[in-house]
Parts: sequence; C-alpha cells; structure tokens
Amino acid sequence: MPTLTLGDLTVNRLGFGAMRLTGKGVWGPPADRDECLRVLRRAAELGVDFIDTADSYGPYVSEELIREALHPYDGLVVATKAGLLRVGPDQWPVLGYPPYLRQECEMSLRRLGVDTIDLFQLHRIDDKFPAEDQIGELLTLQQEGKIRHIGLSEVTVDQLSAAQTVAPIVSVQNMYNLTTRGAEPVLDACEAQGIAFIPWFPLAAGPLAAADGPLQRIAADHHATPSQLALAWLLKRSPVMVPIPGTSKVAHLEENVAAAQIELTEEEFETLSKAGAAQS
Repeated sequence: MPTLTLGDLTVNRLGFGAMRLTGKGVWGPPADRDECLRVLRRAAELGVDFIDTADSYGPYVSEELIREALHPYDGLVVATKAGLLRVGPDQWPVLGYPPYLRQECEMSLRRLGVDTIDLFQLHRIDDKFPAEDQIGELLTLQQEGKIRHIGLSEVTVDQLSAAQTVAPIVSVQNMYNLTTRGAEPVLDACEAQGIAFIPWFPLAAGPLAAADGPLQRIAADHHATPSQLALAWLLKRSPVMVPIPGTSKVAHLEENVAAAQIELTEEEFETLSKAGAAQS
C-alpha cells in the first residue's frame, strides 16, 4: 500500500474505521462480537496499520473491542476522538467543554490500555466554548505525554488555520467521497501542508454505482466492485488521503483492502471525477 506520515508515524494509506463494530445506531454491542474481533485481527494481517475509532462509538464499545483484539498494537497506529456525547442510538450532541475532553482522553487511555494515544482528534469544534480553549486542552494533554498527535474532524479551512495557531495539527477528518465533495477546499489546504486528510463515509456513490453507471463500467474492466473503485479514486485523488472504510464482516474488509491494488488510468480517474462532481 502507499504510505503517509502522521507527524513522526508512517502508516499505510488505507486504514480501518471502527464505527461499525457496534450495534444499530452506533449504540451498544455488535450483533456478532466474535466476527468483529476477527475483522480487527484480519485487518492487521492484511497490512492495515491505521485504526480509527472514537469514545462515542458504542459508546466505548469500539475502543474496548480494539483493545481485546489488537493490544499491545505492535506496529499499529490507533487513533481515537472525543467531543460528542451519546444519549441514545443515532444521537450525537456536541460537547467540547475542555474538562470533558480531558476526562474522555483519560478514559480512552484506560480502555485502549496505553500510556499515550497516537492520534487524538477533536470530534467537533463546539461553538459553545472558545475553540482555542478546546484545542488548547488537547495541547496540554500532548505536553503531558498523554497524546502524541492532534487531529480535527469536520472543520473548515478557517477553523483549521485558527487551530494551527494554538497547536500543531497532523490530520483532518471530514466527510468526503466521490459524490460528496464539499470538503474539497479543506483537502486542498491539507495537501498543500502535508496534513493527512481522512475522509469518512468514503464509499457513497449513489447513481454512479448503477448497472449502467461509470463506476460499474470501469469496475468491470478491473474485475472489481464499484465500492473498490470508489476507494481507488480516493487514493489517487491526493497523496494525503487516508480512507478508512469500515465494516463488521471479514469478507467485506478483504474486498475493501484489495482496492489499494487497483491502479486507475488518468482517463478513468477523470471520468469518475467528472461524474462524481455532477452528482455532488
């Protein structure tokens, strides 16, 4: 796989997003716990060395499964996030109160079984509190050795720039895929600065994946699936892109990871880019 550097950490550019290792609505335990543990272990076997999770996935369930399956994380980078509350299935109130962020960092350290979190991301900037206080709390945790690197999620270019006046930022995680490209300015800013861009919801393709759509036609030429083509497009789109497709099934995981071997031609890439832009 192609690689990317997160601060002083080098990871393969196709990671694993661990949100789906939970129950319906990202709430409670998964329907098949043993299969989820197999997914995590198989991901590591396949060379996936960047695992992305959050305290809010479950809540706590995802982090606990990651520890059970993969601790002590030899050769793996485990990233987590804080800044959202969970009060029920599919409910995600934002809370960036600095003492709460500190509390959640401390609890993630315990759940993951580490002294230092490789990458700790602010899940959302909470407009109820000064952004510099939220980023500043993460900087303090970094200075205390509890987190190694700081990342952001769902931010604008201006918010990224403002955060960088407070602390070094090594990653941004925004919603982005072939047909949802609103974060393009943020991606461009990240690429210009060598900041990792982690697109969540990377597989959405909509009408492009229809039987007569461009994804399906090009996928057939590569003996691949439309989802694999969507991931291959992301990997080609930018050298700072780190897609994190998630799943709770080993077979789906293996299909996703195989996408890293697909090499799109420039013509194929442009065809998909134009088709995706027309849908966005």
